[in-house]
Amino acid sequence: MIELRPFNKLGGADHGWLKAKHHFSFAGHYDPNNMGHGALRVWNDDEIAPNTGFPAHPHANMEIITYVREGAITHQDSLGNEGRTEAGDVQVMSAGSGIRHSEYNLEPTQTRIFQIWIEPTTRGGQPTWGSKPFPKADRSGKLVTIASGFDDDADALPIRADARVLATTLKAGESAEYAPQKARHLYLVPAAGSVEINGVRVNARDGAAIRDEDRLKITALEDTELVLVDAA
Repeated sequence: MIELRPFNKLGGADHGWLKAKHHFSFAGHYDPNNMGHGALRVWNDDEIAPNTGFPAHPHANMEIITYVREGAITHQDSLGNEGRTEAGDVQVMSAGSGIRHSEYNLEPTQTRIFQIWIEPTTRGGQPTWGSKPFPKADRSGKLVTIASGFDDDADALPIRADARVLATTLKAGESAEYAPQKARHLYLVPAAGSVEINGVRVNARDGAAIRDEDRLKITALEDTELVLVDAA
């Protein structure tokens, strides 16, 4: 089953400095019938104006993955971590027992990110943060795991969740395949371009909530960059 979530029907908010679209209930956008997809709790499509951002605020008991699509995001947290994550790179924060952090766009141009929250398998624990480049050339034509709670995904950023986050870039006409285990919750969003998934068209920034598909065949209808979450 593939349920399409068109971008133009997503809830959202325009704060001036931040334009956000929410694939699931978040902040002022509340839909009791759309509180997440399995352990995937939040998928926000954020556009952040230059020299603005999210001031320091707390989190606990959540795995927060930031996929930078354009520009860069600069992170600071209460553990003393500081880092700049630019387009093509990924950062992960395990909020654990509690952490405060800020995320700013200190660039001269707009920054666009996907902010993905996944519920952890256990509560508490020491919070952590990490960032890593995933060059688009290295994931051309194939799905690459960029964050994972599984030991076998040694090259991915670690998260404390029964989930993995994958990404790929596909040229028009190229295909990638993915075979999920049964009873998994998959959610796919093209950052750019459009794809056909088992016969269903998904355009840029649309969401596709997927269950009970033995295999996904993802074919690019134009040059495409996409992110896929596979969660319990």
